[in-house]
Amino acid sequence: MQLNELASRKGEAVDYQKLAFDYVRHADQDAAKPVRRPVVVVGAGPVGLALAIDLAQRSVPVVLLDNDNTLSTGSRAICFAKRTLEIFDRLGCGDRMVAKGVSWNVGKVFFKQEQVYSFDLLPEAGHSRPAFINLQQYYVEGFLAERAAELPLIDLRWKNKVAGVVQHADHVTLTVETPDGPYLLEADYVAACDGGRSSVRQLLGLESKGRQFKDRFLIADVKMKMDRPAERWFWFDPEFHPNQSVLLHMQPDNVWRIDFQIGWDADPEEEKKPEKIIPRVKALLGEDAQFELEWASVYTFSCLRMEKFRHGRVLFAGDSAHGVSPFGARGANSGVQDAENLAWKLAAVLQRQASDALLDSYGQEREYAADENILNSTRATDFITPKSEVSKLFRDAVLELSKSHAFARRLVNSGRLSVPATLHTSALNTPDAQAFNGRMVPGAVAADAPLVRKDGSPGWLLERSSGEAFTALVFGIDVKSDRAARAVAEASAASHVPVTTVVVPLDDAHALAAQRYDAEVGTVYLLRPDQHVCARWREPDVAGIRAALDRALAWA
Repeated sequence: MQLNELASRKGEAVDYQKLAFDYVRHADQDAAKPVRRPVVVVGAGPVGLALAIDLAQRSVPVVLLDNDNTLSTGSRAICFAKRTLEIFDRLGCGDRMVAKGVSWNVGKVFFKQEQVYSFDLLPEAGHSRPAFINLQQYYVEGFLAERAAELPLIDLRWKNKVAGVVQHADHVTLTVETPDGPYLLEADYVAACDGGRSSVRQLLGLESKGRQFKDRFLIADVKMKMDRPAERWFWFDPEFHPNQSVLLHMQPDNVWRIDFQIGWDADPEEEKKPEKIIPRVKALLGEDAQFELEWASVYTFSCLRMEKFRHGRVLFAGDSAHGVSPFGARGANSGVQDAENLAWKLAAVLQRQASDALLDSYGQEREYAADENILNSTRATDFITPKSEVSKLFRDAVLELSKSHAFARRLVNSGRLSVPATLHTSALNTPDAQAFNGRMVPGAVAADAPLVRKDGSPGWLLERSSGEAFTALVFGIDVKSDRAARAVAEASAASHVPVTTVVVPLDDAHALAAQRYDAEVGTVYLLRPDQHVCARWREPDVAGIRAALDRALAWA
């Protein structure tokens, strides 16, 4: 199948696990000398596709290479967080993801057979997206691939495997293997999004370092109809799977994802056999349960990352740069957030709006985020799989106490669920000159809130921040806020940096936005193209806004 044929079938029922895309010989393979492209992205998984779409929407042509010609099989990454859904909104496919996915906010924790407590990840109103959706990775890849097919600046080449990488002062030369033989391709920049076994990383002689945990989990995708709510259920030491842990998630199409802890000594190939899986599932659901096995896999915990995510003109994102154990939904979510961080910076550098040093900030910021994810993932893994009798005694005591004591619930760790990193240490932030309260500090992802559209219909704040330019949120409508808006416009013109101004009235309809941003009349927040706060003022002036723009583009 051609990718444009898939796009033309948008809305029809498609079995994304069985799609096979056609290899097509490209004119670059017949060129007399290697053709130079602005950006080559390696790997057409969720991270590579998201990055290619983001770049194309910023008017940057992209070549996307994949060594295979299919989408993923099995559930793999399934939990996509609110921040990732907001990014998908900007990429033009958020509505499809949410419509197909199973939305959930509530998680329940069990010790043996007893529920010890539950939690709500989105207890407050006023967000356009749920805390999480569950959606099999093949749907995510399929929807992103269809979106990519709509963008003429994306050149997606299936069965194009990178077999050589040579860096030069001003470009990178790739050797690409195809069914018709190898060819050379040049790129101003290469983004390696080719997964945990990254060929680009290996070809450059680089490695990821970290910790491997001596434990294994079996994933089983089970198709059945079951009358349970869309919640995350996690069992510690249940009677149906003693001395181990189990996780249960609902997915679309009546498919349920079950993760069984099976221990380090388990044989992965044996455990994937139906005769081993079916008794485990029946122990959980009951002997009379009717179900079909769809897919199974065994994984080993590991938390690791590359020392640096930028190596000259090659930048690493997603699993090629870092890896975490699956509890907490940090893998795919952090990878898509890598792509968002990298896309606007690559576009700004290529379009000469920013210094090349801006790409250094990609590495610094996403290495910081990876360390935060690895820390949380490591703590979760140590709690779920205690490595000594003393650790197990502590864990079980915490679980017992959590039944009736709120303080103990804060110690329970069945996987602290993914939230975006606040980039406190980013060199792109302008420190506050005035006092503010709340979480919208420089480096934080902008919080969504209801915002009345110009036509009077209900909308959302983040939809007004398209991500293709800087955005200034100007609060209030009076002389002071008008003066602030003029300062933004003058600074934008003087800096030759596009800034979209969004006026947020201080009235009842926008009270939640004012609260989340600790806003007064004339307050201004400057958002980067990836919707991170980079500066804020009570009384901005042209010079201060210009300096903040220069800093956010690494000119300062």
